[in-house]
Amino acid sequence: MGVAVPAAAKEVWVKDEVRLNLRTGPGNQFRIIGSLVTGDSVQLVTRGEGWTRVRLGDGRDGWVPAGFLMDGAPAATRVTAMEHETRELRGTVATLREEVETLRSESDRLGTSEAAERSRSQELEAENLKLKAGARWPEWITGAGILVSGMLVGSIVQTWASRRPRSRIRL
Repeated sequence: MGVAVPAAAKEVWVKDEVRLNLRTGPGNQFRIIGSLVTGDSVQLVTRGEGWTRVRLGDGRDGWVPAGFLMDGAPAATRVTAMEHETRELRGTVATLREEVETLRSESDRLGTSEAAERSRSQELEAENLKLKAGARWPEWITGAGILVSGMLVGSIVQTWASRRPRSRIRL
């Protein structure tokens, strides 16, 4: 058997649909201490000729045939992860759709309210213009009434004064 070469610790995965025996040494003659199945993640410790030393998540070390490990997660694991992510995203999309619908109805309600307020504002502006345009007529009528009244009183006083006899004594 060849010499084992230390490798930098990196995460590798057991290939698709495989059950691997984890052994105490690099060869089939070594005792089985556990097993790995498709989707198990292990840390690469050392690469040897045909065998790789790995470390499990619980800290145990063992050897597995090198050809059964790969850098990326196997398809089954990726599919499961994608299915989970898809379910989460569908839930998020459903929530967002509900929020969009709520916001649309609120927008419609506010649009209707805005239109009513705009209409009321235009009515008030028109009424204000009418009031501004016609606001002087009460003053004019009052002034004219005072003028006419003064003229009538003056005319009555003059007529009454001219009918009265005047005394001829002047000093």
